[in-house]
Amino acid sequence: MEKSQKINCTVGSCKFNNTNNDECILKQIVVTPIEDCYTKKADESMCSSYEFEK
Repeated sequence: MEKSQKINCTVGSCKFNNTNNDECILKQIVVTPIEDCYTKKADESMCSSYEFEK
């Protein structure tokens, strides 16, 4: 893994999303499991660092 990992994000409503290049501007994000979700797909987790852009 690289020392400076890049996080791409296309969630335009998040205040940490740089919509010019679809990158998260946070240095670190928190990924959390979705409770009682066992699909074995990406929807089992979510970005807990998300904040709505006001």
